[in-house]
Amino acid sequence: MNSATLWYANRATGAVCLVLLTVVVLLGVAVRLRTRIPGLPRFGTVSLHRALSLSVTAFLALHITTAVMDTYVDITVTDVLLPFVSGYQPLWLGLGTVSVDLLLAVLITSLLRERLGHRAWRAVHWLAYAAWPVALVHGIGIGTDTGTDWMTWLTVACVAAVTAAFAARLVHAARAARRTPAALLRTAEGARP
Repeated sequence: MNSATLWYANRATGAVCLVLLTVVVLLGVAVRLRTRIPGLPRFGTVSLHRALSLSVTAFLALHITTAVMDTYVDITVTDVLLPFVSGYQPLWLGLGTVSVDLLLAVLITSLLRERLGHRAWRAVHWLAYAAWPVALVHGIGIGTDTGTDWMTWLTVACVAAVTAAFAARLVHAARAARRTPAALLRTAEGARP
């Protein structure tokens, strides 16, 4: 493969990773809120979340591979695993590395979920919420398409979707927190002789 092909492949896989990771975050929120996606059975949301998470992993592997193979800039395997050590744009590339490391932790613990237990898995799974904005900033900082109309609108759409989902998640959590004390009080009052 020549350098131009690798560059285009790297750009394309980066954009696909942004979209897929955004959809995975949205589906993760939907799973947590027990939202049913029209046309899917209840377990379908979980299955789709898992399947697209694996798709993100595959596209991320392609994105990283094309970046390392492209000789136009010097990105090494070490740069992929250790943040902020690269000679090429260390901040922006380092943020991508941090996001990859966080996603790897989520992936590995998800594969070992049965052995870890739900509480430990869930604690690590929260890292996915951190990986998304770090990956987003990585793309904005290092992406060669940043500033083009199509990438600007794609980024805005992804940010708007995740912001709306996060707001729905916060509203749901606040409502649940308000209901819990009242439900406990009613239960306690109902138990009195």
